[in-house]
Amino acid sequence: MKWKQAGLVAMLLVTVSFTSACAGNSKMESIKTGMEAVSAMQYEEALASFDAAILNGEDKEQAYRGQGLAYMGLTQYEEARTSLLNALSFHKGGPDELVYDINYYLAVADYKNGDLEKAIATYSSILALKDSESQAYYLRGCAYLEIENYEKAISDYEMAMQLSPTEYSLFIDIYTHLEEHGYEEAGIGYLKKLLEEQSDKMSLYDKGRISYYCKDYESARNNLEEARLDSKDVTIIIMLGKTYEALGDNNYAASIYAGYLKETENAVIYNRLGVCRLELEDYQSALEAFQAGIKLNDTTMMQTLSYNEIVAYEYLQQYNQAIVSMEAYLKKYPDDEKALREYEFLKTR
Repeated sequence: MKWKQAGLVAMLLVTVSFTSACAGNSKMESIKTGMEAVSAMQYEEALASFDAAILNGEDKEQAYRGQGLAYMGLTQYEEARTSLLNALSFHKGGPDELVYDINYYLAVADYKNGDLEKAIATYSSILALKDSESQAYYLRGCAYLEIENYEKAISDYEMAMQLSPTEYSLFIDIYTHLEEHGYEEAGIGYLKKLLEEQSDKMSLYDKGRISYYCKDYESARNNLEEARLDSKDVTIIIMLGKTYEALGDNNYAASIYAGYLKETENAVIYNRLGVCRLELEDYQSALEAFQAGIKLNDTTMMQTLSYNEIVAYEYLQQYNQAIVSMEAYLKKYPDDEKALREYEFLKTR
């Protein structure tokens, strides 16, 4: 059973926000409660709040938007699509940031539901109204790549990079998606070109992380070690540790993570520490690291940490506990096909 590797960037990361239009509005209490529940991944409770908001005459655009996000959290993508379309139907006036926001979520719902043509159509609609949206080009490119239309994917990726030439995380996202679909060489080509053209403008951290994805680990280490002299930023620590992992020095990577955790707890760092300890076959310490990360209740890392906790139980041959934890995991993340397969395997142990 292989553990999950959580990256610094993730395609289609859904960020829950409560728009400024609702801030401080006493007539938005149920919507506010619902959004807080979505942030806490309490999706059933969130739906109840949004239903109450609709019945109480609160802002229907915001209420249906929130309902859509809750359905997405429950992996009920058809229901999410219906709610998000309802939200759009209650919009008044021309396109604004909220309209773009809802359309992005609509495209994500279609993407996650496997309806890539609808997702592409929604991104195209966004671009028809606002052709400077590099994120829409990037995400449409990802959808094109999923349906194996490499030429259109590359065209969209290149437009996204052209519109956001200094958004280095975007370049890394593009590399990552290309690599996942068998086009690693093309992705590395974009990163190498970026280094050639903009290296003198980049921070040491940016040069280090881009070198890492180019698999030039020596340069990555040198830049990141120098960057660490001036900053204790967690992103530098994560990339430096991952670089030492790539160089095969898991002991030193673990020491970097453990040293950081002595001063500041961080869920991503706990996960990296746990992964290192799995590599070092120190399975009990790995389990403790994942569990320490889970206690921080960082919603962006909870799925990865929960899955890796199960991996640690399996390596420790605690199969009954692994099954119990997997059943709890699948209640929260029922569309994780890898976990479903692993659950079937665990039941045979």
